[in-house]
Amino acid sequence: MRTFLAVLAVSLMCCFPALAQHENHGDRQGVGGGFVPRTGPPPHENAPHQAEPRQAENRQSYRDEQDHPEAPHVHHDGQWVGHDQGRNDPRFHLDRPWEHGHFSGHVGAGYRWRLVGGGPSRFWFGGFYFSVASFDVGYCGDWLWDSDEIIIYDDPDHDGWYLAYNVRLGTYVHVLYLGQ
Repeated sequence: MRTFLAVLAVSLMCCFPALAQHENHGDRQGVGGGFVPRTGPPPHENAPHQAEPRQAENRQSYRDEQDHPEAPHVHHDGQWVGHDQGRNDPRFHLDRPWEHGHFSGHVGAGYRWRLVGGGPSRFWFGGFYFSVASFDVGYCGDWLWDSDEIIIYDDPDHDGWYLAYNVRLGTYVHVLYLGQ
């Protein structure tokens, strides 16, 4: 009986941190909560064609379900909500894509980076520096710039841009690599 109680006590002690951590992830019915998309978004259907630029003032809401964020986000089934901008959206035009080189760290679901400082205009992790696109700054106000885990994905439609996906919240923003 004593052995059973000891095993039960140890099991419960191991479970509580996991439950508390899950509560801190802000899971909103199929968004966030530690979910990591296997891949980045697929290329936009109209990427090679002349797509109509999406006007920021006229854009539709990102809140596709009641408890989902009003920010670009990823569903637990891997659907990237909000990554439907065409290749010709003028907000994504860069005169010199990859001006500071290509990000040489790990890209994709296989590696989580922990933010260690900064803010939207300049943040860093692992000696790498990034900046959130000015048109996406409003979507990362609840990011914890000194502790959130993010995953960097290539943006398949916009040369020079990457996507920073916040594992805790399930939201993402477009970012530029600033170098090491």
